[in-house]
Amino acid sequence: MKTIVEIGKKLGLNESDLELYGNDKAKVLKQVSPKKDSKLILVTAINPTPYGEGKTTISIGLNDALCKLGKNSIACLREPSLGPVFGVKGGATGGGLANIIPSNEINLHFTGDFHAITSANNLLASAIDNHIYQGNELNINPDTICFKRCLDMNDRSLRDKFQITAASEVMAIFCLASDFSDLKRRLGNILCCYDKEGNPIYAKDLKVENAMALLLEKAFYPNLVQTLEENPVLVHGGPFANIAHGCSSIVSTKLGLGLADYVVTEAGFGSDLGAEKFINIKCRKGNLIPNSIVLVATVRALKHSGMENLDAHFDHLKHYQIPFCVALNKFTEDKEEELEEVMNYCRERQVPCIITNPYQEGSNGCISLAEWITNHTSNNFEYLYPMNISIEDKIKMLAREVYHASKIEFSQEAMQTLEQIRKLGLSHYPVCIAKTQYSISDNQELLGYPKDYTLHVREITIQTGSEMIIVLLNKIITMPGLPKHPNFENME
Repeated sequence: MKTIVEIGKKLGLNESDLELYGNDKAKVLKQVSPKKDSKLILVTAINPTPYGEGKTTISIGLNDALCKLGKNSIACLREPSLGPVFGVKGGATGGGLANIIPSNEINLHFTGDFHAITSANNLLASAIDNHIYQGNELNINPDTICFKRCLDMNDRSLRDKFQITAASEVMAIFCLASDFSDLKRRLGNILCCYDKEGNPIYAKDLKVENAMALLLEKAFYPNLVQTLEENPVLVHGGPFANIAHGCSSIVSTKLGLGLADYVVTEAGFGSDLGAEKFINIKCRKGNLIPNSIVLVATVRALKHSGMENLDAHFDHLKHYQIPFCVALNKFTEDKEEELEEVMNYCRERQVPCIITNPYQEGSNGCISLAEWITNHTSNNFEYLYPMNISIEDKIKMLAREVYHASKIEFSQEAMQTLEQIRKLGLSHYPVCIAKTQYSISDNQELLGYPKDYTLHVREITIQTGSEMIIVLLNKIITMPGLPKHPNFENME
């Protein structure tokens, strides 16, 4: 294991460009503009099983493989949330020989970024309550408070007034801000509540945005770590893709594009969630161009969901006009005939399918995938929807083109929020759908490629800081609970 200073030198960074957290982690203080010809590679997936299909492992293995081919490559990944670390899915540092280190520290407190985000969020929540207590000069209507506290833990008893940190607007702002001044601006623009005449009240009205920014100042610098093969990785920000936009920070992605020729990044869960939001939200807000896409699939997930689940994601990704291939992540229990069946299925649909095994083979398990990437990139792509249509029409377009619903049903509460969005003049915001990750629909029991069903829009939330409209479908919640046998039972 090299020191983090040595890893930084691979990227042209001096020790003065880093703020060290021991010998194995560092904040990157230097700002670098993206290169004109650097390539951004997105790793996404089909609908997963509850245990994950190895998307992060593939991302790390692909980065290592590109480096082995002599390419100047870096991976940009999300920081793990303590919720799944102690819950069911586990950490977010990869696995086997495709791992980032120090994995235990990255999966737990790391450099304190999540704690800073949680504190900034809860400072605003307490400022709202305190303002009312201290005389309510802004004439706040307490019944209209729409900003929740957060905690980086799965705790179902807190669901009424808390959400998990990864789902918070402060996390979204942290990941979508282009620089520190933009971070402060967005924090000040958080919609907190309304006064008794119905006028919106923002964080800046409470004069709390500068203190929130101070809490986030150090956290806002991207974190540098390394893979087991001593290649650089930036780990920064960690929203969930099922209840938030699911991508690492724009500042870390742009830093990667300035330091390397290839940037491998991931978006959470299936392409119906993470990839859709990566392109239509993150790339749009960060002025980023995705050059190629890797769709991770496993025999295990296809046994669970059905082979037609591949078609659902093929039909979705074709909208963007970006070259994509399937990375068939090989597990020990997979039979050769099963792998061949998936290969043939993709071949019949003229989609490249490459078997990968970074868990057991490290970079060698992703060499063929890396070679495909170097030969299949494009600078042209299309967004799924224009910004100048209504929020309702954006939801309908997503329902039709990504989730393939035959009908959409809005709750009365959702319809009222749509009217409020029109009044506030926020129809130009992108839409961030919150739904189950286990189906392209809003019902986790509908596997494969469901088409003839009704999509249920339960609730809509306005985020004027992150500049997104959050749309909650069916029964999705923003504070998960722990499973019957959480991971923490087996920790030493």
